[in-house]
Formats: sequence, C-alpha cells, structure tokens
Amino acid sequence: MPILGQVIGDVVDSFMNSASLRVVYGEKEVNNGSRFRQLEVANQPRVTVEGCDARALYTLVMVDPDAPTPTYPTDKEYLHWLVTDISERADASNGNEIVGYEKPRTPSGIHRIVFLVFQQKVQQTVYAPGWRQNFITRDFAAFYELGLPVAALYFNCQRETGCGGRRF
Repeated sequence: MPILGQVIGDVVDSFMNSASLRVVYGEKEVNNGSRFRQLEVANQPRVTVEGCDARALYTLVMVDPDAPTPTYPTDKEYLHWLVTDISERADASNGNEIVGYEKPRTPSGIHRIVFLVFQQKVQQTVYAPGWRQNFITRDFAAFYELGLPVAALYFNCQRETGCGGRRF
C-alpha cells in the first residue's frame, strides 16, 4: 500500500503510485506520517507532481478525514483545497483553483491531512461543491471519471498546544 495511517480505506481504495508528489510548507517537506502544528501549515504549500507524461494534467484534493475530531469525525472528509489542471512539474498554484486553500484547524486530537493527486483523462469543467464538510473523495473522483489516485501523501496535524492523540 502506498500510504499509511488508514488513509487507504478511510479516504480512497488501494492504488499503486504512478507519479511522485512533493508537498512543502516553507522549508519543511511533507512525508507520510510527519507531524505539523497548525501554525506551520497556515499558508498554502508548494505542491508539484511528476509522472511520466509531460503533457499530463492533474487534479489535487486535500482533505481532513478526522474533522471535527478524530473521535467523532462527523464532518469527514473536510475539503481544504481543490485544484485542477495542474501541469506536470508545475506548482499547483499554476492550476485552476476550484476551492481555495483553507488551513487545517484541529480543535482536538491529531488529524490526518491527506493530499491526493489524480491524473485527468481530459481537461474539463469542475464545479466547486456547495460546502467543504462531508466531501467524499471517492464520489468526486467517480463523478469526474478520474479513476484511482496516482499519488498521495498525508501528515498528522495538531493545534499549537495539543499533545497526545492518534499515533501512526
């Protein structure tokens, strides 16, 4: 399995990475399971995708499957960012931002923040959902015929004064 932390199953079905995903907040790169405080992820990260087709376009989805709390994730998946038409090796900020970046807010516990990248079959119009809470990545991917992700990363996020909680 390409990623840990029960993201497979909770957010997406099992898939094989066929592209590389790089996410960097300031000078700190995201690795699966790395820890960040809310202050460290307040600003939009630099996100790049590299596959094997320089003409490919990608869709980026960033969600929190543990909102509002890991114990009672009634808002899962909370959509933090949605960008389409990202060119290979270009920063996601050069894509078509459908839903603007919203920094993770973790009122309690440790939340998994998940980045998923899908390779687009065609360039198409994608509409912003009416709300951020209860976004379902699987349904979104099915509706726009994106298939399975080609890459994914996740990090654990907690508030500045938080401690304890989920450990993967």
